[in-house]
Amino acid sequence: MDPRGFPTNLPEFQKVFPNDDACAKYLEAMRWPNGFTCPKCGVQGEPYRFPTRATVILRCRKCKRNTALSSGTVMQATHTPLATWFWGAYLVTTQTPGQSALQFQRQLGLSRYETAYMLLQKLRAGMVRPERDCIGTEYPVEIDECLIGGRTRGEGRGVHHKAVVVGAVEVRLRKDAEHRAAKHQQDHSGGIPLKKLVYAGRLRLRVVATRGAADLTTFVTENVAKGSTVRTDAWHSYDTLSSLGYVHDRLTLAGDPDKAEAHLPMIHLVFSNLKTWILGTHHGAIAQHHLQTYLNEYVFRFNRRFYPMTAFNSVLGLAAHATSPTYESLYSGEWKHHA
Repeated sequence: MDPRGFPTNLPEFQKVFPNDDACAKYLEAMRWPNGFTCPKCGVQGEPYRFPTRATVILRCRKCKRNTALSSGTVMQATHTPLATWFWGAYLVTTQTPGQSALQFQRQLGLSRYETAYMLLQKLRAGMVRPERDCIGTEYPVEIDECLIGGRTRGEGRGVHHKAVVVGAVEVRLRKDAEHRAAKHQQDHSGGIPLKKLVYAGRLRLRVVATRGAADLTTFVTENVAKGSTVRTDAWHSYDTLSSLGYVHDRLTLAGDPDKAEAHLPMIHLVFSNLKTWILGTHHGAIAQHHLQTYLNEYVFRFNRRFYPMTAFNSVLGLAAHATSPTYESLYSGEWKHHA
């Protein structure tokens, strides 16, 4: 157990959350850290409890209002045991490559694929902080777009149905950058590559309809703090960034890989790893109307990659205040929660 109380390995996790009762106590403490507060009358105090019910119910002693422990969370109205939800959160947040729904079903011993899929998607809904802050400010931000999707055959050259994904990532200087530079100069001739001195900070990804100025500048203004230095290629859709309050560092790449490597190394590395993850874990089989949800998961795991076990606590803490997608909204494409 680390100093903040997070389980750091599987045996500790099993010890902390051995059954549904332990999970229920944890969830209640997370939802009401200062003690149960009735959502109807606002009175704080020890509620009546109904331990024999399948769903944990808390009843206010003043107004007699019943509150389900899972109400208002992504677990609302669930028939799946809390322990299964907690195991699922553990798998999602600690497995570096993530989980496909089929892997999820097998690991949790669920009889139906649909149950595993919905549980996984609802946990992903808890990976987005609605009040998340903008990135940048003290760090430069690289911005670029990529295409995600499968091949299209028989529709002519240049025709595709791939999704456009725009990304922004902070570029942070390594603490040992001076030591790395000195060692490189000692061992090699020439300058040290920039990406050996920096690392990727916080990330944002979004599916956009087009590469037009309206979509791309909206993404930038909603995700990057004003006054930040933003690095882009010379695509004309970014022409207005200077007038919008950003320090715009643009460069015409003209398809030159060396220029791209020097000017936008981090975002290209992010896109490369993203595509590898989609092909490796999900075999490229992601419908476009679900893609944003998968990007949210990738961003969540990427931004917490140095603290994998704290991510477990984060997804449950966030999930307790997240809006849960319904089966219909997922399959209709209405669920568009951005990372």
